[in-house]
Amino acid sequence: MAGLAVHRKELPDETFLGFLPVIRREASDDRNFVKKAVNWALRQIGKRNPRLRRAAIAEARRILRLDSPAARWIARDALRELGA
Repeated sequence: MAGLAVHRKELPDETFLGFLPVIRREASDDRNFVKKAVNWALRQIGKRNPRLRRAAIAEARRILRLDSPAARWIARDALRELGA
C-alpha cells in the first residue's frame, strides 16, 4: 500500500480510499513490522493529495479510539506527521 501510494501516481484516489478499512482492521496487530507497515501506508496515503490527507486523518482519528496500544501508536504518529 505504501509503495503504491509513493510510486503509482496514476492510480485514482478510490484505490487508496479502499485501503483505509484494511489499515484500520490491521492496526491492532502489535507485531513490530506489521505496526510499522500499517503506519507507513497510512502516512503515505495521506501525503498524496489534500483529499486523501483528509481521509487519512479521519481514519487515524478512528484508529486512535481502538482499544489497542499498537493502534494508538499508529494513529498518533500518523496524525503528527500529517499535521493534524
